[in-house]
Amino acid sequence: MKFRIFQKQQNSVKTDDKMRIPFAHRQSAHCETGVMSNMLTHHGLRISESLVFGIGSGLFFGHFPFIRLNHLPLTAFRINTGGIMSRVAKRLDVRMKWHKFRDPQEAMEALDRKIAQEIPVGCRAGAYWLDYFPLRYRFHFNMHNLVVFGKEGDNYLISDPVFPEPVVCSRKGLMKARFARGPMPPKGKMFYVADVPEQVDFPRAVTKGIKEVCRTMLKTPVPFVGVKGMRYAAKKIETWPEKLGERKAAHYLGQLIRMQEEIGTGGAGFRFVYAAFLQECADILGKRQLLEVSERMTEIGDRWRDFALIGSRICKNRASQTETYPTMADTLRACAAEEEKLLRDLSEIVH
Repeated sequence: MKFRIFQKQQNSVKTDDKMRIPFAHRQSAHCETGVMSNMLTHHGLRISESLVFGIGSGLFFGHFPFIRLNHLPLTAFRINTGGIMSRVAKRLDVRMKWHKFRDPQEAMEALDRKIAQEIPVGCRAGAYWLDYFPLRYRFHFNMHNLVVFGKEGDNYLISDPVFPEPVVCSRKGLMKARFARGPMPPKGKMFYVADVPEQVDFPRAVTKGIKEVCRTMLKTPVPFVGVKGMRYAAKKIETWPEKLGERKAAHYLGQLIRMQEEIGTGGAGFRFVYAAFLQECADILGKRQLLEVSERMTEIGDRWRDFALIGSRICKNRASQTETYPTMADTLRACAAEEEKLLRDLSEIVH
């Protein structure tokens, strides 16, 4: 993967056409959790990506055939965009400022003012228009998060947590990305940390985060959310070849796998992040039982990976005779059964 990077500086640099904030970039599994972790750490509250994900109650599943993304049913593996940040801020008593704009020029000027004040700024963007993305990785996804921490002429210095190093984006590219059109447009949204408390009650915050995940995944009454949603999706998957035909069924399946493994970092990826969160919680809460639950969540993540692998082979016409839509449905039901038991046990541990 080739992309333009800049040389790191330890101290802020400010001239008439250059502003560089000493912002520590760390690569992460997911953009929203990575951005929040890096921004809070910059402001003195050292917090891992997994803690952000867990405190923000990020673990989720929903299959919504009545909501379309790129004309295909939406499957979500995480809560709504921005939901993790808002929950983390509330539960840690962090004050965040959020702004959205109608005018692109006004949005860029507001961004420049904050950078001039040496405040790193998070931005919501359409990934397709970010010119540092290699062409083969570009897709129309309007919920990508990044941090702008400097400017050199008409170029912006960006900490995009899905990249291993900071990158550079042109003003034109960033403006277009911030006002990308299509489903769930970013509308120039930007955000930054305004205040961080001197002390944080982590046990309270992680407990609230865990309880909300258990409640959402186990007790949401609608059939397409949580473990019920997994079983609902499994039924749908079984019917796709006969109902839609092989070609369209492959498109539906490809969308699901893409949402799981590429766009949303969902499925297996989020299960692994949540397992890391539970490991940290074992120390924070002094409950060693959580280590065993963490291991179980990792095993569930492995099963989700099996699900994605079978699906990718089906989409590419490389599946074996035992790798079928019914096989995928059975794998998804097994994930639902294991997650239901794990979350009930987890609920008992932190009640």
